[in-house]
Amino acid sequence: MLLAIIIFRSETMFTYAIVRTPCRAMVNGISNANLGLPDYQKALCQHLDYIEALKECGLRVTILPADEEFPDSTFVEDPAVVTRSCAIITNPGAPTRTLETRSLVATLREFYTDVESISAPGTLEGGDVMMTGDHFYIGLSERTNQAAADQFIAILEKYGMRGSVVALSEVLHLKTGLGYLEDNNLLACGEFLLKPEFQQFNILAVDPDEAYAANSVWINGTVLVPAGFPKTSALIASAGYRVREVDVSEFQKLDGGLSCLSLRF
Repeated sequence: MLLAIIIFRSETMFTYAIVRTPCRAMVNGISNANLGLPDYQKALCQHLDYIEALKECGLRVTILPADEEFPDSTFVEDPAVVTRSCAIITNPGAPTRTLETRSLVATLREFYTDVESISAPGTLEGGDVMMTGDHFYIGLSERTNQAAADQFIAILEKYGMRGSVVALSEVLHLKTGLGYLEDNNLLACGEFLLKPEFQQFNILAVDPDEAYAANSVWINGTVLVPAGFPKTSALIASAGYRVREVDVSEFQKLDGGLSCLSLRF
C-alpha cells in the first residue's frame, strides 16, 4: 500500500491515521503538568472518542495495541514523522522513549516504501515538527537538538521538501504552542506570537488562559479542538472551520495534546 496524498487548494488532504491504545502504565508517564495522575479507564474512553473523531474526518485508522513497556507510547507522534514522500523514525530525546521507535517501523512500512531514520547524537521528537505544505519547522527544545534537525532537513531535501529550525524557550514542544490550520492560518500563543519565522502566516492568537488549545489539529477541513476551551473553539469557528471538540483531559495530565495521539498522512 502506497501513500496517498491529494492536493486541494492549499490544503493537504489526509487519508490515514495511526494511533496506539493507552497502556495501564500511562500513570507512570512523563509529566510536568501538575494535574494529577490520569484515570486509565477514562483515558480509554477518551481515546475511543478521539478515534471516532478521526474517522468522522474521513480517515482510515490503524489501531496499534497498548505497549506496557512504554508508559508514554500512546503519544505516537513523537517516535515518527510522516510526510508525503517518506516516513522518518525519530530518536526521542526522552531516554524512556528512545526504544518506542522499534515497534512502529513495520507498521509504517505497510504504507511507505521509504522509511528513513534519525541517529545519535541527534535527538528529535515529532511534537517538535510542524508541517506547512512542503516546509517543516523544527523546534529546538530539550528533546530535539540541532544535530537531529540537520539530519531531518537533509532527509526532507532528498525528497524535494524543506525545513528550518525555531529556537524554543518556554514550551516542551513546538506544537505545544502552535497549530497549523492550512490556508495560511496558524493558531499560536505565548512565545510564538511575535517570532519572525511565523509572521507570514495569518496568526489566530490563542488566549493565554487557553494555551493548551493551541495544539488543535486540522484534518480535511475539520479542526479537532480539546474540549473545555470555548474561546479557542469560537476563534477557530469564526475563521470558517468546522470544529469537533474532543475531551483529552487525561492525556493533558501527561503533557500530551491532540496532535500527539496520532500520525496523520
